[in-house]
Amino acid sequence: MKQIYKFIRLILLIVTSVVMIWGLLNMSLVEYGWSQLKGQVKIVWNAKPLDEIMNDPNFPDSLKEKIRFIDIIANYAQDSLGLNRSKNYKTLFDEKGKAILWTITACDKYDFKPYQWKFPILGSVSYKGFFNYRQGFVEDSILQSQGYDTDYGEVSAWSTLGWFKDPILSNMLRRTEGQLAELIIHEMTHATVYLKSNVDLNENLASMIGEEGALRFLTSHFGKDSKQLSDYKTRKSDYDLFTRYMLLSHDRLDSLYNKISAFSLSEKEILKRTVINEIIVGLDSIQFQKPKRYSKLFSERKPNNAYFMNFVRYDSQKDEMKKNLNDKYNGNIEVYLKAMRKQ
Repeated sequence: MKQIYKFIRLILLIVTSVVMIWGLLNMSLVEYGWSQLKGQVKIVWNAKPLDEIMNDPNFPDSLKEKIRFIDIIANYAQDSLGLNRSKNYKTLFDEKGKAILWTITACDKYDFKPYQWKFPILGSVSYKGFFNYRQGFVEDSILQSQGYDTDYGEVSAWSTLGWFKDPILSNMLRRTEGQLAELIIHEMTHATVYLKSNVDLNENLASMIGEEGALRFLTSHFGKDSKQLSDYKTRKSDYDLFTRYMLLSHDRLDSLYNKISAFSLSEKEILKRTVINEIIVGLDSIQFQKPKRYSKLFSERKPNNAYFMNFVRYDSQKDEMKKNLNDKYNGNIEVYLKAMRKQ
């Protein structure tokens, strides 16, 4: 028996030593992980049970209706689409109208090669989130000083992939019925299928299922002639035009970078700015149904490589995935996701 205890103590000592050494060698990653854990725990800890919210006479009835609506969406996604609801969306965190999470993406200035962060479990990831704006701003500045194009901005929702009980965020309640359905189904897709070190596939998958699921839900819940479905289709039609234009613009820039790889940095920058300015002007030629949404999009800040990479990450594979869903799986999302999970 003493030998067994000695063996266990030895194993614990070895494991502890390995963890400590790894922590010392990866101190910045440990500090980042700790800050993320604190931020997430703060939100989960301060989220209120929905029963408490619904019984609060001071909480607006219109927002209570949106909360009930989220529950209907999540139940539909679970029952009709085969998505994993877990124990999510049973609480609400009041953001008090403020942003609570920001993400950075970064990319080479003259090549569409994304900057990659490496994390345990998740693997290589081409974005990094922060619950502390200043902390993310500092890292964004460092990346820019190292010569990267960056995109740093607010995130309205995220999935903890089952590690925590994801709450409803109060800012979600500002969304229309269609936007809310797409968002909830998108995040539930992440909680159902997540492939390590494959951010583009994960996000494109969640985007495709979110959009297709929202169309099916709105049709089922409100009817095929409903205003909610019509409004969502109009918004989606404009967004589809925009994303296709951005993806074509990405390809145009990529072709440019391949041609000018031997040019000087100053020559590259001039040609890059010229093409981006032409892309911005070309946006006016697109026949949007609601053109005001896009008319002044780049009036304050011009897009860069990191901005264009976002469309590759979220939208470049959607059409192919949807075709595969319909042709190979007869439109059955649950069966399709089971096949994806096997990967």
